[in-house]
Amino acid sequence: MNAPVLVLKDSLKRESGTKVHHGNIQASKAVADIIRTTLGPRSMLKMLLDAGGGIVVTNDGNAILRELDVAHPAAKSMIELSRTQDEEVGDGTTSVIVLAGEMLHVAEAFIEKSYHPTVICRAYNKALEDAIAVLDKIAMSIDVNDRATVLGLVKSCIGTKFTSQFGDLIADLAIDATTTVGVDLGQGLREVDIKKYIKVEKVPGGQLEDSKVLKGVMFNKDVVAPGKMKRKIVNPRIILLDCPLEYKKGENQTNAELVREEDWEVLLKLEEEYIENICVQILKFKPDLVITEKGLSDLACHYFSKAGVSAIRRLRKTDNNRIAKACGAVIVNRPDELQESDVGTGAGLFEVKKIGDDFFAFVVDCKEPKACTVLLRGPSKDLLNEVERNLQDAMSVSRNIIKNPKLVPGGGATELTVSATLKQKSATIEGIEKWPYEAAAIAFEAIPRTLAQNCGVNVIRTMTALQGKHANGENAWTGIDGNTGEIADMKESKIWDAYNVKAQTFKTAIESACMLLRIDDIVSGIKKKQAPGAGPSKPTIETEGDADNEQILPD
Repeated sequence: MNAPVLVLKDSLKRESGTKVHHGNIQASKAVADIIRTTLGPRSMLKMLLDAGGGIVVTNDGNAILRELDVAHPAAKSMIELSRTQDEEVGDGTTSVIVLAGEMLHVAEAFIEKSYHPTVICRAYNKALEDAIAVLDKIAMSIDVNDRATVLGLVKSCIGTKFTSQFGDLIADLAIDATTTVGVDLGQGLREVDIKKYIKVEKVPGGQLEDSKVLKGVMFNKDVVAPGKMKRKIVNPRIILLDCPLEYKKGENQTNAELVREEDWEVLLKLEEEYIENICVQILKFKPDLVITEKGLSDLACHYFSKAGVSAIRRLRKTDNNRIAKACGAVIVNRPDELQESDVGTGAGLFEVKKIGDDFFAFVVDCKEPKACTVLLRGPSKDLLNEVERNLQDAMSVSRNIIKNPKLVPGGGATELTVSATLKQKSATIEGIEKWPYEAAAIAFEAIPRTLAQNCGVNVIRTMTALQGKHANGENAWTGIDGNTGEIADMKESKIWDAYNVKAQTFKTAIESACMLLRIDDIVSGIKKKQAPGAGPSKPTIETEGDADNEQILPD
């Protein structure tokens, strides 16, 4: 009568119930442990070898997790977290993982006591709302134009990174770059597009101190005819084109049979005239520099060099956009549509320089450039990559400040304040949700605790002292000085975090913890459906015979 009923196929693995919860929590904790040591100024670096034998040395949470190949599904979603964080606000990638791991860790005790996951999630969400409220209360606004404050802020954000030993250098670069490309949208909003308008050009060689933000753009190109064209032009008039300056070839192959020799010359003449026409149209505007994204024939090159115009060809679309933004030119698609207003006159100097082995063209000293290039120099490629990653973080931070100029204390002070407030609040919560709520409050202490661990101080003593200070709510700004591990006032040590980085960290961490807790079944080994009776299909091997009878697709 009670024969076992098979619902799922044998090949499917199914785990359900508490086993899944424990598995997910273990996996998330494992991910959190990988990058736990990279939090704070005394952080360790990780060295990752990829399949191609390349080396990545970094302590940017996102960069580490991006390189890892993870089998466990829950761990994969943890890794997604740091990616979202990186794309949204650019900083706090490590803290988000550590926090989420800790949230799940404290939930484990409740699952063992067979609490329902929904109850835990409800308590967590309540804790999140209260945490954001606390953030709003302790956040302080700053003036974006006050360079010193912003510098301090960006410095404390990249103080945890490898380049912190170069002090203000990276912070300065980041602030310069972001203030250059900021665009006012009105109503006090500023939009900063880091991806499009800030190009980071890494050139090995020289010292890191040689890195700088150009008041304009540079790109890895030389003029078309180096001997004949000027390589240095002061106050150039720049025309940007998006069309080839060479004779157009027909779409499909055309055969022309010529009987008389003169006709051949006529054909050649036509081609030449076509190009000459284009060049004349361009030269009407007396440019000093013509830049096109497409090709430029020898003939056009000849006309330009005769007129004393420098030309650059086959430029990347993105670079062209940046030049347009920097010198105020408009990219023109057809030479016959050129207008005086399309000519860029905002640049102060065009120059081709040789750096290392390559020639780079600079369009610099622009009046009010809206795009810029950050030139990074350094001894080795690995170092430059790491500096670039840190610069990205620093630029994101300064972008966040420009968008939302509010600060919260760093050094674990925010988390401790939130934790202390939530602990007091938990006394007023009724029913079963009180305990998970309180646990969430304790989980926030993971960040200051990890900071203390990475400094190598006595964790338990430091934490109790800090909790004591925050419990009576005397000063919300008391935290850990990450370099020494001593308890300090963050206001005086100038250790800040951007408000929206913190808010985003809390939200992402708690929401993902809730999502992972809600999973109670993992079914793996689902195969794609095959036609019944078909065995595993053999890969078909194309023999030489079938190669010919494929239909040739029309162009």
